[in-house]
Amino acid sequence: MPVLRPLATPALAAAGILALAGCSGSDAATAKFPAWQNTEVNAVSRMTTAGGVVTATSMKPDGTLETVALSLADGKKLWAYPATMAGRLPGMGVSAPAIVETGKDKAVVVAVDPAKKGRWNATLIARDARSGQQKWTRPVNSTFGPQRCGPYVCLSEHTALSSARVVVLDPDTGKTMWKLPGIAEVEWSDPTRVLMLRLASNPMVESYELKSGKLQWQQPISQALGPGIDLSGGWAFGATGDNLIGYIAPYTNPQTKQVSTFGLFSIKISDGTINWMRPSVVRVYPSGSPGYAPVVRPVDQQGSYGGFARLDSESGRVVGQITASQVPGSGWWLAFPEQMDKLGFLKHNTKGTAFDLGSGRAVSVDDQHGWSFCVTDPKPLPLRSQAPGFYSIAALCQYDLATGKRINDASAPPDWFTGSQNGWRLWRDEKGAVHGVNDRTSTQPGMYG
Repeated sequence: MPVLRPLATPALAAAGILALAGCSGSDAATAKFPAWQNTEVNAVSRMTTAGGVVTATSMKPDGTLETVALSLADGKKLWAYPATMAGRLPGMGVSAPAIVETGKDKAVVVAVDPAKKGRWNATLIARDARSGQQKWTRPVNSTFGPQRCGPYVCLSEHTALSSARVVVLDPDTGKTMWKLPGIAEVEWSDPTRVLMLRLASNPMVESYELKSGKLQWQQPISQALGPGIDLSGGWAFGATGDNLIGYIAPYTNPQTKQVSTFGLFSIKISDGTINWMRPSVVRVYPSGSPGYAPVVRPVDQQGSYGGFARLDSESGRVVGQITASQVPGSGWWLAFPEQMDKLGFLKHNTKGTAFDLGSGRAVSVDDQHGWSFCVTDPKPLPLRSQAPGFYSIAALCQYDLATGKRINDASAPPDWFTGSQNGWRLWRDEKGAVHGVNDRTSTQPGMYG
């Protein structure tokens, strides 16, 4: 079954659904906070961090992939080993390594290595996060890649076969803790439970006790958004407080021309109760995580797009919007300021427009800056020995809305985009260099979760 995630797909520019593209990031963050940059790498996946180590999948000049580990404190490269993707679908983007904390300042990095054994296509290898020393291996046939799930590693296996399953592994030993038939993706976890999206004809969110694998609750997404869901359009999840917020993107069936059910919804993490739902809205890009700063655009039954609305992720209520009649024609790209309190329509090299999201009123674009994408026609990554169609994660640029020109300064992208973990914010620039700043921002998800 094709499973596509819009956060890594190519151009979806119609009506404000903006593609993600590589763009110039900042050379450094503000001088008053600890900051670093590493230009040795070309990070093309999300970055994950634990135990004082940052890890990502990097593309080498020859088009091969490698797993890299950097010190969170100063960005210095700790180690790098060859990596591959074995069965991951292009629309899901390049897989990131899983990193799991196993003790004080200790962590294990788990990634798919191109090493093969007999009939197996690759090998899952766990390494000490600091030293890169190998801890254990597991042969791989086809997989979407490893993910951290609480204190364990969750791995989708045999994804191209009828025997597809998810295995939950001990990060120190590789021992299988429990198994789950079918295909699922981790959307949230804490030390005791994991919430997974079951990728099936009737997709649902399920909660499992991590220690035993006991099913705690399940909630079909159709209960929130209605029947007719097709995950081929993509999805995204993010958590806020005690709730998990999910977004299912629309998909047009090429045979029937019918558009699948789509929208935003919130589920209570403790028991799966549906808190609120916003059917028939599309998520726009760039924007924050669905669990932190969702910005959406309604679509009616005739396929006509409305205005733009910033939602409160706790309640689903509209906290700011502009109407469809205020949207300025075509040829623009969305741009948001640091606090996402205004909505800018960027027009490259010419004057744009902007609105205050709280009042819905137009505001002057003089001295108005906004963050948007630089490249509006992203090129797929020239990966060797991989299926075509993979794109790197995005980087943001700052623009002057009065001129439509890019601002080259030392500012870090906003926290609604980067997210933050224990005060550290991480991002890549258009060349793939990794940047970090510890500006003590409270922990929150970014656009990529």
